Amino acid sequence: MTTPDTPGDNRSVQIGGSVTGSAVVTGDSNTISVQFQQASLPAPETVDIQAELQALRAILAGFNDPFANTAIQVLELEEAKPEPDKGAIAKALEMGLGSVKGMADFGDAIDRLRPHVEATAGWLGQHGHKLLPLVGLVL
Repeated sequence: MTTPDTPGDNRSVQIGGSVTGSAVVTGDSNTISVQFQQASLPAPETVDIQAELQALRAILAGFNDPFANTAIQVLELEEAKPEPDKGAIAKALEMGLGSVKGMADFGDAIDRLRPHVEATAGWLGQHGHKLLPLVGLVL
């Protein structure tokens, strides 16, 4: 990624690995504060996934966002299945949470979202790790 600061002045940022839980800041003398909480994922077999999905759907519904509403529909379909598709659930939540993350009232909902996202990520296993940073959690 190249970011011009002034005409003719190019700077490059190269990342050789994961920056999950980090912030990349370009420019001179810029500062940023990033706060993440350490996630403690439960064992998958201890998670009542239907209860977690119901809670997440209820919180997402409060945003009245078209992408969140689509995510809610996918979650409802998956929840009704005897064997829900973990990949579909993870993608739906990533879409829904990603869409509402920039909304003004997201900050008010984040504390309610975190425990449900954390439990759901534990149930999802590898499929759920991308969800954690969306609510300020890291492994």
